[in-house]
Amino acid sequence: MLDIKLIRTNPELVKENIRKKFQEEKLPLVDEVIELDAQFRASKGRGDELRQQRNTISKEIGKLMGQGKKDEAEETKKRVAAIAGELEEMERRESEMAEEIRKRMLVIPNIIDESVPIGRDDSENVEVTKYGKPVVPEWEVPYHTDIMERFQGIDLDSARKTSGNGFYYLMGDIARLHSGILSYARDFMIEKGFTYCVPPFMIRSDVVTGVMSFAEMENMMYKIEGEDLYLIGTSEHSMIGKFIDTILPEEQMPQTLTSYSPCFRKEVGAHGIEERGVYRIHQFEKQEMIVVCKPEDSMDWFHKLYSYTVELFRSMEIPVRTLECCSGDLADLKVKSIDVEAWSPRQKKYFEVGSCSNLGDAQARRLGIRIKGKEGNYFAHTLNNTVVAPPRMLIAFLENNLQSDGSIRIPEPLRMYMGGKDAIR
Repeated sequence: MLDIKLIRTNPELVKENIRKKFQEEKLPLVDEVIELDAQFRASKGRGDELRQQRNTISKEIGKLMGQGKKDEAEETKKRVAAIAGELEEMERRESEMAEEIRKRMLVIPNIIDESVPIGRDDSENVEVTKYGKPVVPEWEVPYHTDIMERFQGIDLDSARKTSGNGFYYLMGDIARLHSGILSYARDFMIEKGFTYCVPPFMIRSDVVTGVMSFAEMENMMYKIEGEDLYLIGTSEHSMIGKFIDTILPEEQMPQTLTSYSPCFRKEVGAHGIEERGVYRIHQFEKQEMIVVCKPEDSMDWFHKLYSYTVELFRSMEIPVRTLECCSGDLADLKVKSIDVEAWSPRQKKYFEVGSCSNLGDAQARRLGIRIKGKEGNYFAHTLNNTVVAPPRMLIAFLENNLQSDGSIRIPEPLRMYMGGKDAIR
């Protein structure tokens, strides 16, 4: 959410940002906010005048009563009551106007960084750097679930009976590999100095609207019926929410946390839940990293965060590339975002395995996350990035480590989590 002072003082900047995101239908919101804000502030000013009048007149009542002027005192009381009635009506209208302003402010997109490439959708995202040489082996690389089934490592049919499409049972060495990757990612981030955390897997609606846009919430979040609780779509939601309505001392900046959680997503509007794959599913697990920092440090942290994901994948010898998200592909709260994509030998192309985002102070404004500075309090900046999400990571891992004899090579860093095995056979 933007600072309303920016909309008052530089509405054209806000409108130009909306145009860069190809969301012209939102342009009228800027003028609506300015008009409502002017009415709200005028009402506030009038309210202050009325309160001052009420206080002044109220003091006269005691004097009149002391002088025995009861009739005049009663008339004065009526004037005070009339002012009180007008104030009550004004406060009701102010509350309504404040809510209307907030509704519009929540929809107006954050100001993107000037380095973000301009484009309508993900087809115009820009490749930044490739890491490692993408290899296509001489032998055929099967579909990822076919590889898993060779090792009796996945049961989609039973999951379909118990839960429907978009769910799965992982079994045996494949399940162990899944957990091993998460454990390795956890320890990898702890070595980077991050504090490990297991957060709540459900959050209240005020946290949901604090960390994401309404459209994202509708398309992603599962609501707990009869309660003000939602299942998280990523642990970032809980982790940023951890700091709601807090004032953090400057000397405690930055807050760097890495979190494990299951994730639950409706995937409304997606290309469809695959019956045979685990690329787009309703339930998965993930290791995440989040940073809460001073504004001047957020861009440095942004580059550090996605570099950690690249380093993790390269430590397992998986080729990856980074892809800068263009303006039209950025969610409304984001200032800048880079996806990390892994090489798929079967498809002979890269696919997304993680996303790193700098949200500026948008989430902090919504959730009231401030830093206590020497010259006053100010809003923090928040960032998040995927360390690893094993279902997609498993696809990349299995395809890139499949050997000619059908076995799966286990890279050195993972062997301690696999009982010392150097391969799954």
